[in-house]
Amino acid sequence: MSKITRQGSNPILSSSVEYHNFVYLAGMTADDLSQDVTGQTRQVLAKIDAALEANGTDNTRLLQAQIWLKDIRDRDAMNKVWIEWLGDAGRPVRACVEANMADPRHLVEIMVTACR
Repeated sequence: MSKITRQGSNPILSSSVEYHNFVYLAGMTADDLSQDVTGQTRQVLAKIDAALEANGTDNTRLLQAQIWLKDIRDRDAMNKVWIEWLGDAGRPVRACVEANMADPRHLVEIMVTACR
């Protein structure tokens, strides 16, 4: 049976799960909720970078991304930061939708899957 490695587990979820060299990250949100969607997106992507690095990979190995925005009208501002962050690396498949957030101060949540 293949090994499943979980990091950052609590009673509800794990912050990351690795299985067969695939890395699944939980949805990431910003810590400083006083920032606008640009600032929150930068925070989230920095957290994703750290989580990917902790799992032996990086954003050049992304396979899939799911993005939730509190207000879909923030999509262009979020995309500007997203495009900078991706650089010239390959693009993952992606969905971006408007959603009610668990905390109304959260403006963006991003969840990614990568390979090692």
